[in-house]
Amino acid sequence: MIRILFTFIFDLAGWKVRGEIPSDLKRYIFAVGPHTSNWDFILGLFARKKLCLRNAKFLGKSSLFRFPYGWFFRLMGGIPVDRKNKQDTTTQIAEIINRHKYFIIALAPEGTRRKVDKLRTGFYYIAKKADIPIIACGLDYSNKEVVVGTPLYPGDNIDKDMAVLISFYKKIKGKNPELGL
Repeated sequence: MIRILFTFIFDLAGWKVRGEIPSDLKRYIFAVGPHTSNWDFILGLFARKKLCLRNAKFLGKSSLFRFPYGWFFRLMGGIPVDRKNKQDTTTQIAEIINRHKYFIIALAPEGTRRKVDKLRTGFYYIAKKADIPIIACGLDYSNKEVVVGTPLYPGDNIDKDMAVLISFYKKIKGKNPELGL
């Protein structure tokens, strides 16, 4: 019922999905960007229903998971990340992924809503350690499209792979385009 309601609202608001996720993929990272607004999370919830990503999890800064809203973010599938603690978070997340036959995790590769010149690398190393693909996803507010890219399996050249992802995100206009890549 919730899926029908969310899909109806997504469609009524004029949003569309361009591209699709290969049906044979069971585990992957959904790298959603550009992350320029708090509205990206709300749109992401609607897009998750539209794309039928029922059990998709997401990484979020640990402060989101504190009182009074922490219960909500956990209920939505959130996994808190302490960005100040220099523990090996990439290995921990990769181990969580590897314990499951099906696992989708969404995150913002910029790691913030502020203007950045480059993507963070944690998501890349999680994908590499878990041996799963990264699917770039763009929230294009100018065209009201959620753009789904093709799977990228991390290789031996991070600079080359990041250039592919950056070229994907540069074509996408976030809610606040001046904060995009």
